Amino acid sequence: MIEVQNLRKQYGDLVAVEDVSFTAEAGQIFGLLGPNGAGKSTTISCLCGLLPPTSGQVRILGHDVVQDGPASRQQLGVVPQELALYEDLNAADNLAYWGAAYGLSGAALRSRVSTVLEAIGLLDRAKEPVSQFSGGMKRRLNLGCAIVHEPKVLLLDEPTVGVDPQSRVRLLELVRELVDAGTCVLYTTHYMEEAEALCDRLAILDHGRIIAAGTLNELRGRVSDRDLVRLSGQFPVEAVRGALEALAEAEVLQIEEDQLRLAIQAAGSRLPELFQVVQQAGGEIRETNVARPSLESLFIELTGKELRE
Repeated sequence: MIEVQNLRKQYGDLVAVEDVSFTAEAGQIFGLLGPNGAGKSTTISCLCGLLPPTSGQVRILGHDVVQDGPASRQQLGVVPQELALYEDLNAADNLAYWGAAYGLSGAALRSRVSTVLEAIGLLDRAKEPVSQFSGGMKRRLNLGCAIVHEPKVLLLDEPTVGVDPQSRVRLLELVRELVDAGTCVLYTTHYMEEAEALCDRLAILDHGRIIAAGTLNELRGRVSDRDLVRLSGQFPVEAVRGALEALAEAEVLQIEEDQLRLAIQAAGSRLPELFQVVQQAGGEIRETNVARPSLESLFIELTGKELRE
């Protein structure tokens, strides 16, 4: 369904995507993960024809996105990070607009609009202006606009950013239903738990390159056997950081005034030692969580701990 071969995208001296290759199949969710600025959105833009690749090849359903753009987009749905909605129109009119753009009309268009409104839980709000919708409602409608023409390939770029828990659950349910019906989905997200719950195969992108790829189990197998420990409370950052440097087989992944994350060997048996070190450095622990090695562990290990904007 999706074929990407040696994709490269360059802006002047900046290489945003370098030698990226992967495939995604029908009835499959392919996760594309990475920190801010890793090249995920640029890759999505090249897939949907918004940006021309500097080199390499991208095919959707066998159609080259550069040489045969209209055909490659005919069975493609895109959910961008930024909402692609007309807020002065109501929900039904937004869906009708995008359905008509893909060639639907008459009874077929009206039927699809009704079906999608019901699927995204907005049938009773169909005639309300989108400007009056909550963030979660807008995100659900954003997805609805991308699937009104029943595409075979769906590109989802951070579709659940900033939504309430109920809307997130419904969005993820909808994605799984689409995949069960045979849709091919490319999914980018910052939420590791979403990737673990949804994706059949994944690739981790950093500085424009794929640095790891495979099934969830294959990627988990690359993680060291250290546990991930989260502490919440109050922590004098520099004092606690310095104290933890002396703790054997432990690595500080993130430390802030109210949160501390570490990768540590055999965490279950070493919590008393960890608590003592933190408390002696002036920290106050209010909550503790210990997790086995995860996709998040690998993500941090491969891409580093620094924040990126």
